[in-house]
Amino acid sequence: MWADTSDEIGSDELLSDDSLRLPESANILVRTHAVRAWLTRRCQQTTLEIGEAALVLQQAMMAQEPQGARLRRRERQSQEEQLHHIQKELTDAQQRLAAYEEAQTLLEDCIAHTSGERVLVEYYLALEDLVQSATAKGEANQYEQAPRLHALADVQHRVEHVGSPDEEE
Repeated sequence: MWADTSDEIGSDELLSDDSLRLPESANILVRTHAVRAWLTRRCQQTTLEIGEAALVLQQAMMAQEPQGARLRRRERQSQEEQLHHIQKELTDAQQRLAAYEEAQTLLEDCIAHTSGERVLVEYYLALEDLVQSATAKGEANQYEQAPRLHALADVQHRVEHVGSPDEEE
């Protein structure tokens, strides 16, 4: 039982590697699993980023409290800018995580409703629809959604990277 688990974790680790090169003869199931494993790894990494950003934010807020009103205006403004920057990093990571989770759900939907070799093609097209609908909402919204759009673009790139040569055309 334990050997199977470590083998599975090992294969997921290999399939999720950013530099993965699959042979042209790789089965669509392997390609799909490579996308799934990569998404899982991205979610885990982004969750860690959120935790780290939350911890840094908490520490910065705690360090700011004791000094309170004793700070000069410039020092206080500098601390506020630092807090704002940390909060932005946290928000960006949360948006990326939401996008990766949305992409995972979309992949599972495509797997459930599409058969055979077309799974990754349909998935890519569905991702493209998500990106198009997000960018159609206006330029101001694009700035706010930039982390989400970048994450979805990363997912598209991954599908292109592990998709079969026929799917890349």
